Amino acid sequence: MIDFFKESKDIFSELVYIRRTLHKNPEVDRNLNFTASFVEDYLKKNSIEYKRFDNCGIIAEVGKGENIVALRADMDALEIEDLKDVEYKSLKKGYMHACGHDAHTAIQVGAAIILKKHENKLKGRVRFIFQPAEETDGGAKDMINYGALEGVRAIYALHVDEKLHTGTIGIKKGMVAAASNPFKIIVEGKGAHGANPQDGIDSIYIAAKIIDNLQGIVSREISATDSAVITIGKINGGTAPNAVARQVEIEGIVRTIGEELRIFILDRIKEIVNATAKMYRGYAYIDIVESYPSFSNDNALYEKFIKNFSNSGYINLIELEKAEMGVEDFSYYTKIVPGLYYRLGCRNEEKGIINPAHGSYFDIDEECLWIGTAVQCINAFDFLNNHN
Repeated sequence: MIDFFKESKDIFSELVYIRRTLHKNPEVDRNLNFTASFVEDYLKKNSIEYKRFDNCGIIAEVGKGENIVALRADMDALEIEDLKDVEYKSLKKGYMHACGHDAHTAIQVGAAIILKKHENKLKGRVRFIFQPAEETDGGAKDMINYGALEGVRAIYALHVDEKLHTGTIGIKKGMVAAASNPFKIIVEGKGAHGANPQDGIDSIYIAAKIIDNLQGIVSREISATDSAVITIGKINGGTAPNAVARQVEIEGIVRTIGEELRIFILDRIKEIVNATAKMYRGYAYIDIVESYPSFSNDNALYEKFIKNFSNSGYINLIELEKAEMGVEDFSYYTKIVPGLYYRLGCRNEEKGIINPAHGSYFDIDEECLWIGTAVQCINAFDFLNNHN
């Protein structure tokens, strides 16, 4: 039996180097030329076959045969200032790996290196999907269009989690993450002098009523045991403090768990926006974007994961009680093939690694790198060799 934990620990210094190099050179969306080239160098050095695409995504493979399992890593960073005082601090002002995708990429490269060494023992192929644009508009869709899931029977992904201590893995049975629907509302009124509001139709007043009424959906129209959030994040309107505003723009996002609830809330948003505007003699236009869907872990893959790691001497495996209200474009893969997504603990209070993701002080305990590498190797190897 291959000891993937030992082999991963043996390349720990390499994993740290990969992660820190990427952390110092963050790139966003599909503009990942340095990142993709850096990954390519490792694939070439280890004689791993791959193809790079126009969006800077990469698909690599080891092994032979028609039985295929995929591992996915997202590679993009965020437009956030890195304020940490560390030697691997971002070299690009205003850009930072604030969500741990540098760690995901390092783990994926490590898994590819190790599984390449053992490809003669694989009963099939492991496909490594290095994906851009998870933080923007869903690079998973690009990779699917490029054929990333052709012939794939299952796909695995992880995400570092600063709320879980290093050595802990969190996994959720069933529903894992929310769906998201960004929206934009334009409220049209009629401009007038502020001293004579009766001559106008106040779009700011209407917008305030719309915002208030929308929050009533979650607080009064769905069960307290259902999960939904309506966030209004941006408002823009008016031209002068002494004028009744003609137009207001409102932008927000809806997050829901479950398709039935999502459809209900989106329908109610449209009804409330239109009815509220009409009530105060205005007009409203609403555009709702179809964004990331919610997704669930496959039951068979979940049970296999529990069996493989519940008694591991390296991992404290815990069951996550609630689905995340954050979204994840891994959901696009799981609409096509069975998938499993889990949280890899990276918190270390003794090292001061306690800060939240998407924040300027986010960091990881790098000990999680070899653990994640080993777990991904085991997932792929076990699926190909032991999964019916």
